[in-house]
Amino acid sequence: MNITKWNIRIKNIFLGILATMMMFSFTSPVIKVSFATSVVVPAARGYVKVKKGENMNYNIQIQIRNLSEVTGLQPAKRTYVVWLISDHFITENLGQLDSSTSALHNKFKTSFETESLLKPSKIFITAEDEPDVPRPGVQVVLATNIF
Repeated sequence: MNITKWNIRIKNIFLGILATMMMFSFTSPVIKVSFATSVVVPAARGYVKVKKGENMNYNIQIQIRNLSEVTGLQPAKRTYVVWLISDHFITENLGQLDSSTSALHNKFKTSFETESLLKPSKIFITAEDEPDVPRPGVQVVLATNIF
């Protein structure tokens, strides 16, 4: 009788370990990369988190603090644009970073989240006159290293 109970416990432990291993094998790791110190806005700090989603897209989350308003840059611009460089060297405009006074009211913090079909290897932010530009301008505000 004790041997049967012992076998059931061992079986349950084994099934628990197997289920845990399967769960971790299906989850994608999160890559977290910090932005390098900016020459344009030296006080700006932030990071990018990238995770491959279940739908095979890449979820990209950005957190930035101490980012000044884009109109205060020299030369002044209208918006910040987030860019992705893929592992195949394709550059994609991910969208506009909200840098309005209301968005940056709490210690100049802002965030951005999107998805891309492309696997990112670098994320950078430029100051632009329009949010829908097809190519990045020369005023790079923040950039990660290649990851």
